[in-house]
Amino acid sequence: MMMLLARLRSIRSNKITAAALSAQPNNAPWLQYYPNHKHPDVMNFINGSFQPPAIGTCTDRIECRDPSTNEVLSYVPESSIKDDTTTTPSALEQAVAAAKDAYPSWSSTPVQTRQRILLEYAHFLHKKEVREEIAYWITLENGKTMADAMGDVWRGLEVVEAATRVGNDMMGDSLQNLSSGLDTISYRVPLGVCAGIAPFNFPAMIPLWMAPLALATGNTYVLKPSEKTPSASMLLASYLNDLGLPPGVLNVINGSHDTVDGLLTHPDIKAISFVGSNKAGEYIHDVGSKNGKRVQANLGAKNHATIIMNDADRASTIKAIAGAAFGAAGQRCMALSVVILVGELSESEGWVNEVVEEAKKLKVGNGFQEGVDVGPLISKEAADRAESIIQSSIDEGATCRLDGRGAVVDGFEDGNFLGPTVIDLNCVNPNEPITNPAYTEEIFAPVLTVLTVPTLDDAIKITNSNPYGNGCAIFTSSGAAARKYQFEIEAGQVGINVPIPVPLPFFSFTGNKASIRGDVNFYGKVSLQLDFASITPLSPYTFISFPHSNILFCRGGQSGVNFFTQLKTVTSNWQYQEGADLGGVTMPVVGTK
Repeated sequence: MMMLLARLRSIRSNKITAAALSAQPNNAPWLQYYPNHKHPDVMNFINGSFQPPAIGTCTDRIECRDPSTNEVLSYVPESSIKDDTTTTPSALEQAVAAAKDAYPSWSSTPVQTRQRILLEYAHFLHKKEVREEIAYWITLENGKTMADAMGDVWRGLEVVEAATRVGNDMMGDSLQNLSSGLDTISYRVPLGVCAGIAPFNFPAMIPLWMAPLALATGNTYVLKPSEKTPSASMLLASYLNDLGLPPGVLNVINGSHDTVDGLLTHPDIKAISFVGSNKAGEYIHDVGSKNGKRVQANLGAKNHATIIMNDADRASTIKAIAGAAFGAAGQRCMALSVVILVGELSESEGWVNEVVEEAKKLKVGNGFQEGVDVGPLISKEAADRAESIIQSSIDEGATCRLDGRGAVVDGFEDGNFLGPTVIDLNCVNPNEPITNPAYTEEIFAPVLTVLTVPTLDDAIKITNSNPYGNGCAIFTSSGAAARKYQFEIEAGQVGINVPIPVPLPFFSFTGNKASIRGDVNFYGKVSLQLDFASITPLSPYTFISFPHSNILFCRGGQSGVNFFTQLKTVTSNWQYQEGADLGGVTMPVVGTK
């Protein structure tokens, strides 16, 4: 803790830049500095300590850049690459071997002992100075504002807290005297070595979705953070190690495509968790499944908000839409990227104007600056792609009501900034497919697409026609409209006057359709497994949603626990008399006497 506090004091006294980082190597023990190199290498965390990348992998390093300046911060190794100058295995092989070696002891550690380590971890992460240190590195490498980065850590912490009670959820079942002296007991047991592949947009929250539940259930873990944002995962792993987690139980390796392939095909890895784009997620699910692994993958989204113009609270709805569309520079899988205005086109003009005016109030800038609302996009390529889609949408007939292209921030002129952008498709025909790229593409940027339809039925039809199903929202003061919407809408997470309806860990993250691969969610209670929908109304009432079809009832418990464990069933026959009949050559039939 003293070392942590010293690092925090040093960080706070200096402007966080690539140059300041190079001058303060003790602030980041996961960075390897070399005398003649300007920028450090990011080390891997294997078997309880930071391990420098192999000499032979130096040509395969990946640049990690500050998105606010495009300055190189560090170089990330490709952990699947073996150093040809030695017989040492690749970092990936070392990490998996360490996890495999640690598994027998960790899986046999009493569940209450594993829970206590996570309880201490949750208590440690509650300390503001700890969350601030993680948030600093998130802002430096990702670009999001410090306030948003603190929220990133907090939402992950909530899943750590949920992981501290897995003992209840791992309980099995039993039934005695199925036949004379015959009893059956089932247990939930861990899988072995599991792995997680995390995205750049939530450098703390998503790793904390993955590893704590895996560890609590008795698995060991290999985590691969995004090569764009490695430091938060390094901190999270080192904290757990300092709190007494045995070496090898949690390992962190760096890399990109080759390292992902190495995880997907490694015979000792039993399960893979992934959050990211559809292209990557579909590939990971397919390759992982073909290699005999369990795979859970949360993918892309195009989240729609429906506004009933004649009864929604105008002022609060406008603010909610602007925050959900442009916060985190639109780089959230639950960002609202489409607004459907229900009513007359003449009335929608005023609503769009007010959204534009609210968006203009948002300050674009470096995430460390006071008062900044919208940080940079993660890379120049991401910014270029977003600007290209904006131009294509205009070329295909859309009206750009607010153009955020060309945003320049004083002192950060080389940053990947895109200001809030509003694209108006005007009135659309709900019976015809919408082909404008502003609607069809997941832009992952602060770009909001607005369209107008006459009726709520039209809005529901358009929303349900979208291939994604992560989330949606309706803004209305009509209980009847809200009830109709929540019942007929297909997206897995529904907000009623709630713009970003991400459930707390008591529930599950329940995206569906093209937004998920695999059939087990990351966390939360399971009661109805298939086509489950979470409803988050802004009211004191709790709504319950049932699936439309293919109902599968299953026992309550953590969805994440179900993913990271498997059932073992033991059938025992304790016949105490000598010469008892314990079975013969015919199929056993029980319960007949």
